[in-house]
Amino acid sequence: MQGSSHDDVRRHNLSVVLRLVHRSGAASRSQLTRVTGLNRSTIAALVAELAERGLVVEREPSSTNQVGRPSPIVCVSEQVVALAVNPEIDAVTIGIVGLDGQVHRRVRYPTDQSPSVLEAVNIAAAVIDGMRGELTAKFRVVGIGVAVPGLVRAHDGLVRHAPHLGWVDEPLAEMLEAATGYPVLAANDASLGAMAERFFGAGKGITDLIYLNGGASGIGGGMIVGGAPAGGIAGYAGEFGHTRVSASDRVDSAGLRGTLEAEVTRRELLEVLGLAGADADELEQALLAATAPEVRAEVNRQIDHLAVALAGAINILNPQLVVLGGFLAALLAVDPQRLRTAVASHSLDAAFGSVRLSAAELGSNLLMIGAAELAFEGLLDDPAVLPPVRPAVVPAEAPTASGAESA
Repeated sequence: MQGSSHDDVRRHNLSVVLRLVHRSGAASRSQLTRVTGLNRSTIAALVAELAERGLVVEREPSSTNQVGRPSPIVCVSEQVVALAVNPEIDAVTIGIVGLDGQVHRRVRYPTDQSPSVLEAVNIAAAVIDGMRGELTAKFRVVGIGVAVPGLVRAHDGLVRHAPHLGWVDEPLAEMLEAATGYPVLAANDASLGAMAERFFGAGKGITDLIYLNGGASGIGGGMIVGGAPAGGIAGYAGEFGHTRVSASDRVDSAGLRGTLEAEVTRRELLEVLGLAGADADELEQALLAATAPEVRAEVNRQIDHLAVALAGAINILNPQLVVLGGFLAALLAVDPQRLRTAVASHSLDAAFGSVRLSAAELGSNLLMIGAAELAFEGLLDDPAVLPPVRPAVVPAEAPTASGAESA
């Protein structure tokens, strides 16, 4: 990322600096100077403005043998957060996620059946209301990001089709914004997962990756191509779950036969394990601990079908990395060699030779971090939208506890 020292692009330069410390971690002023190409005085002024707006803080560096005065370390403020929401067929999950990628709180609200859009909004709003005291006392909330297991229209957050939830043309973002008072953005869950892994997980430093997520609502995916998310013209790209992998009569949520989503399912893994439910981490541990032959047979069947879809994606997109999340990561964990061998058998040698298969590193927090990243995007584009933090003025004749105004 290259900046400019011209006054008329100050907002752009603020964005450059904030994105760097947000996505690459804490950095010294001297490092920011080197990476952006801006001079030291410009970096100092930009960091000072970001600090005034409560977006970054500076701390003294740890002891060093470097000659001369060490450069202060710039890191994002822990007080700036976004709210994340992920509706699923068996639960609505709500989280508080910091600008540093830390998940401060994650609440999973189970449901007896797939919630309607109104029920999901009401659940999310009620949980957020229960967090208001903590949010007001400790954080500055920039908005809400929603990870939806379905097709979401990018520009307004309209859920065009979430088949497992039974949602069609539902104005989810608009409804949640009205219920909470926070600005809301929504996008496909797997696309947000790809973005989260690219910046905070297994995909750090990778410019071309494919992410596939397996959840209660089926299988979706996202792509990073040449360092940029590839969402298609309306944001619907990455539906790897509907790739045909067999000649069977099994149908997926869209009514298509023999697809990855029809053959590779979380439900069948839970059934063979005798479990009523489990999150991704719990399912992985159960599969690793299982010794029954019927469990291994089901795992092998699903791995072989997954390999067909992965090989097709690798042959077409030639990625550096394939990241598997949700219950797909559990399949990889149980038998990584079988999956890799099966993928290789369906792939072009040249394409397969340059790709690596990896489990998602963010675990159960992945969609919380991805949804929050969606909410942070406007702030990262223009940090000046957040007003400066100004301390409360306390009259000298009426001493009281000092504090800060809510921004």
